[in-house]
Amino acid sequence: MSSKSHLSYATRATNHTNPLTKRLFSIAEEKKTNVTISADVTTSAELLDLADRLGPYIAVLKTHIDILDDLTASTLSSLQDLAERHNFLIFEDRKFIDIGNTVQKQYHGGALRISQWAHIVNCAVLPGEGIVEALAQVAAAEDFPHGSGGGSGRERERGLLILAEMTSKGSLATGTYTERSVEYARRYKGFVMGFVSTRALSEIAPEGREEGEDFVVFTTGVNLASKGDKLGQQYQTPQSAVGRGADFIIAGRGIYKADDPVEAVKAYREAGWEAYLERVGGK
Repeated sequence: MSSKSHLSYATRATNHTNPLTKRLFSIAEEKKTNVTISADVTTSAELLDLADRLGPYIAVLKTHIDILDDLTASTLSSLQDLAERHNFLIFEDRKFIDIGNTVQKQYHGGALRISQWAHIVNCAVLPGEGIVEALAQVAAAEDFPHGSGGGSGRERERGLLILAEMTSKGSLATGTYTERSVEYARRYKGFVMGFVSTRALSEIAPEGREEGEDFVVFTTGVNLASKGDKLGQQYQTPQSAVGRGADFIIAGRGIYKADDPVEAVKAYREAGWEAYLERVGGK
């Protein structure tokens, strides 16, 4: 368990040096939620409808923007507006995995221009440390397209999650790969917010751990009802995920495929928040 996991979101927000992580913890505390909705829908109308209806109950909305059949600039501007209105962050689950020169173009340019609208992105570190350095350079560049924010000072808030573990059966993101994920995060902690993993990772490679280190843990595959699917996904409950160190739980089909997604997200918010309060002793 992370040495900071027993602390409240409010305390971690106050003490954290990463501005986007600070904001994320503040959102969680203000809205009493640690839920990330994985909005894996294929039309702009569905995505924006989910963002609007579920936005008040989530901390983060996770997109796979390249699966939208009808993506336009209007889709992205509307999504940014909803993020501001309902106070949530946007996490584009792009899973960058290529040489540095390529990922910089994928992040900063191309048809998707992810750096302009997504607060959070993620990557796998199979290509080595260079992928983290390359993405960090984009976010730090003087010509970085600051995006929306209305002069709030939030425009430059961009962060990276390293895909350190996966919940799919037979995942190879284990052992040395996970250790390297932690090592790279420590070298770029101004940009790396933390990890997508199944547990807290602060005890990995303890010889490199710094005093006061506080990486965020996002755990995928959280579902209140199902134990898995036919394609190798393995689920866990909000209680088990938070108990193993998750700061934010990622749920998809259990919410957006429910008969009433709003009632479903409320149930996940309640379960996730109760698990969090139990972990921090109700503080």
